[in-house]
Amino acid sequence: MILDNKLNITHQVELAKTEEKISKQKAKQLFDSGDITKLEIDTFAGLADIHGYLFADIYDFAGKIRDINIAKGNFRFAPLMYLQPSLKHIDAMPQSSFDQIIEKYVEMNIAHPFRQGNGRATRIWLDLMLKKAIKQVIDWNLVDKEDYLSAMQRSVVKDIEIKVLLKSALTDRIDDRALFMKGIDVSYYYEGYSEFKTEAL
Repeated sequence: MILDNKLNITHQVELAKTEEKISKQKAKQLFDSGDITKLEIDTFAGLADIHGYLFADIYDFAGKIRDINIAKGNFRFAPLMYLQPSLKHIDAMPQSSFDQIIEKYVEMNIAHPFRQGNGRATRIWLDLMLKKAIKQVIDWNLVDKEDYLSAMQRSVVKDIEIKVLLKSALTDRIDDRALFMKGIDVSYYYEGYSEFKTEAL
């Protein structure tokens, strides 16, 4: 099913390429403009702002809570009727240590508040929380795609694997532009988008 989009694209491959290009340009702009430093950190409101920033030129639902139930494979994300209470609960979760932040990140992944683009927006949100609380971010280049996806899948039951995986990739290069741009590329690669390099857009 092709998602309704502002560009009236009706072909899935064309939409995927256009979405990747435009939202990567926006991710680059988010960093280079300094807008990334103005975001509210730790809250769903901040995450919604990131999502809106990336996808507003493509989708009407950018930055808005989804209005349908969604699933990936056999896993159903938080049902609509529990989504608002889930987000309130996540906002109230502590985020002063690495473990607490990953627990919050895992809960947000289970909530999956948006129709599309959850993972890409939430990984930026995760790094901002880590940067604020522990003065480190993740070097996503060091996190293998299959390892990450399987650890995230299992994090619903047990989050130790994703904690170990991401802890081993921490770096104190928190304001490194090249690291951020490469991180966006890796984040998109996890979701099957690898047509464009963020730095080159």
